Formats: sequence, structure tokens, C-alpha cells
Amino acid sequence: MSFLESIVLGVVQGLTEFLPISSNAHMRITAALFGWSDPGAAFSAVTQIGTEIAVLLYFRKDILQIIKAFLKGLTGRAHRKGNDWRLAIFIIIGSLPIAILGIALKDPIENQFRSLKIIAASLILFAVIIGLIDRRAKGSRELASLTLSDSIKFGLAQSLALIPGVSRSGGTIAAGLALGYSRVSAARYSFLLAIPAVLGSGGLELRKIGGADSPSWGPTFLATIIAFGVGYLVIAWLLKFLTTHTFRGFMIYRVLVGLAVLAAIGTGAISG
Repeated sequence: MSFLESIVLGVVQGLTEFLPISSNAHMRITAALFGWSDPGAAFSAVTQIGTEIAVLLYFRKDILQIIKAFLKGLTGRAHRKGNDWRLAIFIIIGSLPIAILGIALKDPIENQFRSLKIIAASLILFAVIIGLIDRRAKGSRELASLTLSDSIKFGLAQSLALIPGVSRSGGTIAAGLALGYSRVSAARYSFLLAIPAVLGSGGLELRKIGGADSPSWGPTFLATIIAFGVGYLVIAWLLKFLTTHTFRGFMIYRVLVGLAVLAAIGTGAISG
């Protein structure tokens, strides 16, 4: 991988990680359009560490409160009260589905799921699903009302993102809307819930960087840094955007991109 490729893919990762349009899908599609090799699941996972560091920085106050509450809760039942303790436990529980399925489906995630045909179909199918949920959403629940059952449902929705084209943020936010949460609350929990999954996955994939099937360290590090900077700006914009807008524009975009990819495969412009 050249440094030019890493710059482009880093920008793509930062722009698309938090939007409901799937960063993995866009990195795979971008590489195909330019005639570059598939950057691979390891590269995608590691560059996501950059965008997740942006989450840690943006929500640093919330995260520190959650961590403090969790550590205090470990010292005794008297401290296991309040929303921050509950949120810490629910984030841990909600992270289990994607961790279990990520291990169980390791081979297809790294191979079959990266097919452009599957990605295009996922973009279109889940655009319809997320769009329908978003259109009917009228919820106003806040994270203070989060329950154990809801945390598991959020986690199952997040695990769908193992298929490129689904979108981690799109799936979890849509789940939140279906459960009656406000768009901003669903988005905030989506960002927090992704932290263990993304950092865990990226950490495990670090050892593959520089190997035969993965880019070298230099381009990967550059792409990760760029993804961090761009991703930080996108978080702030998206949270503001969701206070007054729906996902309709994103869903139309997903369908158009999916159809364009299928057309490109059909005409032989790119290989599926």
C-alpha cells in the first residue's frame, strides 16, 4: 500500500465510521474503484482504532465518570447505584454479542463477507430496514432509562456490523430508535458501545500489520492518524445534525451506492 492510498483510505474511514453508511464498505469500494488491492480486514480494524480514540477524546468526561463508577462498584454494593454504574455494566454486556460472533465468524469476516456483491446488497437491504425504523421513530427515551434487555438488543444490532455494508452506527442507532430512544441518546450509546469492540478487534489485528496479507506499518499508522482527526470532526457534526434531521438522506445515498456497485460489477468495471 502506498502512502497516497493510506491517506485516501484514512479520510474515508474518518468520514464514514460514525455515519450510518458503513466505513468498511466504503474502504472496500474505494479501493476497488481506484484499482487498489483490498486493504483487508486487519487494516480496517486497526484504522478504526483512530476513530475510536476520537470517541475517547470527545466523550472523555462521560467515559471517565463511567470508569470511576465501575471501579467504585467493584469495591462494594453500596457503590452499585446510579446511571454510570449501570451504563458501565450494560456496555460490557452489550459488547459480548459482537465479541462472540466475531470469533465464531472470523473466516467469513476476513474473506466471504468482503465480497462487493454482499457489500452492495447489505447497503441496499439495510438502507430499507434502517430507513423504515427511522421514519417511524418518535422516541424520547434517554440513556438513564436503559435496561439490561435493551443493552443486549443494542449489542445484537452492533454485531450485524461484522458484515461490511450494514454499518455499526446505523445498526445500533436504528435499534435504539426502535426501542424508543431519542436519536441523540441512541447515537451517544452507539459510540460508547463501540469502544470495547473496536479497541479489542483493532488490538488483536495489530499483529497482522506488516504481514503477507496486510499493509506495512507506515501507511497503516498514517491512515489511523488521519482517521482520528477526521472522525473527531464528524462526531461533533453528527450529534448536532441528529437533533433536527432524520437518516433519510443517508439511506438514499446507501441505495444509490449499492446500485452503482452492482452496476459496475455487472458491466465488468470492477470485480465483485
